[in-house]
Amino acid sequence: MDVVLEIADTFVGDQVYAWALPAKQSAYDILDTANNATAESLSSWKFESVNPYFHFEPTEYAYMSAWNRDNPYRQFITLFLITWIFGFVLYFLFATLSYIFVFDKKTMEHPKYLKNQMWLEIKQTNKSMPLMSFLTVPFWLMDVRGYTKLYNTAADGPGMWYEILQYPFFILFTDACIYLIHRWLHLPSVYKHLHKPHHKWIMPTPYASHAFHPVDGWAQSLPYHIFPILFPLNKFASVGLFVFVNFWTIMIHDGEYVANSPVINGAACHTMHHLYFNYNYGQYTTFWDRLGNSYRQPDDSMFHKEEKMSSESWKKQVKEMEKIVKEVEGEDDRTYDPHGVKKNN
Repeated sequence: MDVVLEIADTFVGDQVYAWALPAKQSAYDILDTANNATAESLSSWKFESVNPYFHFEPTEYAYMSAWNRDNPYRQFITLFLITWIFGFVLYFLFATLSYIFVFDKKTMEHPKYLKNQMWLEIKQTNKSMPLMSFLTVPFWLMDVRGYTKLYNTAADGPGMWYEILQYPFFILFTDACIYLIHRWLHLPSVYKHLHKPHHKWIMPTPYASHAFHPVDGWAQSLPYHIFPILFPLNKFASVGLFVFVNFWTIMIHDGEYVANSPVINGAACHTMHHLYFNYNYGQYTTFWDRLGNSYRQPDDSMFHKEEKMSSESWKKQVKEMEKIVKEVEGEDDRTYDPHGVKKNN
């Protein structure tokens, strides 16, 4: 994240902080300025790029703020804005592309599709992202200030072998941790306060991918930040994995059931979780669900378009889903789209 922060400072942050919090000049500095002293010579901060491959030379604005680039308060604010804005752009871009090119619009005719659901999903995401971002920033700050095991190049890491193995290692570690966190979120005392907003979407669209209670979304992201505290991770890989994690989260909510795999926890497995609540807690694989006796194999009909969108399949899903909702939540307080019910009953 320090590379992203450096780029953001170069093109936006330096100018903003120079304007909002200008450095106070002493009388001596003013005299020096009259003698053509540069802004750099008047600042105690010196530029050292965190990017070993390329960097942009800072402009004079980098030396003109009372809060230079190393100031932790400035770093916190900038990282918060990056996480919030970049996170939303990533979410909205990929979710929209998925909705246009992947998502089966016939899903919106399902009896358990909510009234104005897509708008509600986007609204919930917009409400949650600021707090999720705020809670995430302390971990980014640890990265930037050198309190994690992130490293620059292969020469700084355990070896070339680790440059490949860090990816499956990251997936295995985070998959195990998210499984445990997700099961914890389904404890009755926790579910009703934190996880229920995400289970509002029985038949999710790609826009449901980030439609969480903010503490729920943050809790499920913890393994991604704990990993580089415990284990080495290339910092460029960490940015790539951040993008991948968000992309994967959208994919498992897109309703396109491609991966009929006993290993991969794809969209079909995750749809089973939204429909039937107490199964398929894993994020990437089915391993931990199998180990924890919570795996439920998707119905074969889900991989045949005509069958998965048939009234017969939907009625079967609805019957079991309504029974489980009563057990998990009690009264179902969702408002379903009457158009979908009318069309499919």
